[in-house]
Amino acid sequence: MENPKFTIFKGSNQQYYFNLKARNGEKILSSEGYITNAGCRTGIASVKINAPFDNRYERKDGINNFTFNLKAANGEVIGRSENYITRTGRENGIEAVKKDAPNAPIEDLTL
Repeated sequence: MENPKFTIFKGSNQQYYFNLKARNGEKILSSEGYITNAGCRTGIASVKINAPFDNRYERKDGINNFTFNLKAANGEVIGRSENYITRTGRENGIEAVKKDAPNAPIEDLTL
């Protein structure tokens, strides 16, 4: 088991992204692209603040495809989940974000 953590990395488009990885090493939340590393870190800070609040999660149901978005207080999406094949899997993912995000350290892979 790993400790949960945020990882910052650069995409092929030279933008910065973050992932939140759970205790099992699985990616449970991903960001949009940010132009700067500082912007990416601001996004992580927003996830840490908003993660504990259930009303910040937008749940989406599809056929064998369940996802969620984490939104800031202003309604802006600050993180997107992976795809889950069951509603229960998605709810477990949300609970992991609620529990792990507020205190997860940041590993910056761009340094």
